[in-house]
Amino acid sequence: MIRSPVDADSVHAMMAMSATSGVSFPRRPEIGGGSAAGTTAEIAAPYWVKIERTLAGNFIAYSSANGSSWQMLGVAEPIPMGANVYIGLAVTSHDAALTCQGVFSNVTTTGSVGAQWANQDIGIASNDAEPLYVAVSNSAGAPAVVVYDDPAASQINEWTEWVIPLQTLADQGITLTNVDEIAIGLGTQGNMTVPGGAGKMYIDDIRLTQPAPEPEPEPQP
Repeated sequence: MIRSPVDADSVHAMMAMSATSGVSFPRRPEIGGGSAAGTTAEIAAPYWVKIERTLAGNFIAYSSANGSSWQMLGVAEPIPMGANVYIGLAVTSHDAALTCQGVFSNVTTTGSVGAQWANQDIGIASNDAEPLYVAVSNSAGAPAVVVYDDPAASQINEWTEWVIPLQTLADQGITLTNVDEIAIGLGTQGNMTVPGGAGKMYIDDIRLTQPAPEPEPEPQP
């Protein structure tokens, strides 16, 4: 999809692939106007799709069975957009009560494309993005804090193991033989003045394990 800007009623052009209705070329040439779409119904996923924006401001849609031989869908459509546009991928079930999954592969862009990919759920309840941390402390001083490497850890939607080497805590000066408190939190540890987000997380199997022993050297002949 190419659109400008990201408002709900913005002008846009895209190539859509449906599980049951083939490929189509939806577009809106005027802000707040109606959308039109041409469809080739006999095509089934998986399939290649491509959309081009010419220097003249025309949008051309293509589909392909192999990624090298392309068939044009409809005609070139003039859609006025500014110099800066948004390029993206989207998946929808067209039903607010149902979720669905789409898998994209071999995604490329050409031309002067700037910022890297970002993603956002639309219409699906999810946690606000927050970092996750573990704080270990004792009465001797400040806690040792380890932060998970994903700054949006609160939005991870599958069970994920997080292994924290004890040396990571010891390097911060904590005495590991005298720990009296372990805390798991979201946001910035120790900062209670900034309101956090909202959501739910499940955390289980918190345990302390011995490091795996080094393998015995193989005997030399």
